[in-house]
Amino acid sequence: MLYYDAPGSGVPEAMGEGLGQEDSPCSVMQELRLLLAILVRRLPDGAEVRGRVVETEAYLGAEDEAAHSRGGRQTPRNKGMFMKPGTLYVYIVYGMYFCMNVSSQGEGACILLRSLEPVEGLEMMRQLRNAHRKGAARALKDRELCNGPSKLCQALAIDKSFDQRDLAEEEAIWLEQGPERPGEHTVVAAPRIGINYAGEWALKPLRFYIQGNPYVSVVDRKVEQEMQASG
Repeated sequence: MLYYDAPGSGVPEAMGEGLGQEDSPCSVMQELRLLLAILVRRLPDGAEVRGRVVETEAYLGAEDEAAHSRGGRQTPRNKGMFMKPGTLYVYIVYGMYFCMNVSSQGEGACILLRSLEPVEGLEMMRQLRNAHRKGAARALKDRELCNGPSKLCQALAIDKSFDQRDLAEEEAIWLEQGPERPGEHTVVAAPRIGINYAGEWALKPLRFYIQGNPYVSVVDRKVEQEMQASG
C-alpha cells in the first residue's frame, strides 16, 4: 500500500502505482518524492514500526554503469527492477546482508533506500538489529538503527522474501506520505556510495539526503560546502 493525503480530506488515500506517474519520467524525480515518506513495516505479530526516508540513491537503468540493470541486463536476480513502479527489489550482499530498492519509472530503474529516521517502534527495531549482532555489543543509539541500507533492512526484518512484492498491494510493508515535504528542507545531491567501479557514473550526484538530519548514513562535506559557497 502506498498512501498520500487526499486533497482537502485529511484522510490517507491509496496511491496505487504512485511511483510511476507519466509526468515523472526518471527515477531521480521519483527519488525526491520518496524523501520524507514514511515506510511502514507490519510485523507477523501485528506490531508496526515506522521510519521516515531521509536518504536514497537513484539507479537509472540500462545507461547507468552502477545499476544492476546496466546494459539492459535482466536476470532472475534483478527481475524486480523491471517490474511495475512500486515493486520491491531486494538483494543480498556479502552473503548475509540485504538491501531494499523500489522500482520506479524507467526500464530497469530503481531507488535504493539508504537511511530512515525511526519514528515508531524503536525498541522493536533495536531488538531486531541486536539479533544480528554478535556477543555483548554496546547498545545501539537511535541514529544507528537505520543509518544504512542493510541496517534498515535488519531493523524492519526485511529479507529476500520481500523481493518483487508490490508496495501498492502488500499488507506487510507500505509507504505513507509524511507530514513534511522535501521542499521544506535542504536536499543534498551527492555522488552515490561504494560504486568506484562505475567510471563517470560514480561521480554523478544521484544520492539524495536531507541536510542536517542526524540519521543520514554519510554526509558529503565537500558537496555541502560547495552548496553553501554558491548561495
